[in-house]
Amino acid sequence: MFSHIMIGSNDIERSKAFYDALFSAIGGKPGLQDPKGRLVYAHGGGRFMVTKPIDHQAATHANAGTIGFMVENPAEADAWHKAGVENGGTAIEDPPGTRQGASGTLYLAYLRDPDGNKLCALHRMS
Repeated sequence: MFSHIMIGSNDIERSKAFYDALFSAIGGKPGLQDPKGRLVYAHGGGRFMVTKPIDHQAATHANAGTIGFMVENPAEADAWHKAGVENGGTAIEDPPGTRQGASGTLYLAYLRDPDGNKLCALHRMS
């Protein structure tokens, strides 16, 4: 359904350090910077991009918006969360762990990135 997700950042260098750590924690590679200065991450068949806003206004995060990243297992979610906190992210919501949802049992970990975007690592438990 989606081709990519792009978010804004006010500090591309800071975002690169943060997202490089997150993607490395789940087996991904560091982001590449394209000629326009955007960060591009390709992992698990998806693309995630970070850019300064093209209108030259401040980047802001979506209120009630969440960007979810699929992970292979709870340990990968924990590593993702730890990497995020150690690289400028903020732990939010409950600590990483199992939650019962409408679609079954999930292992979830939540962070805000340095620009305030809400992120989630999600593993569907069998």
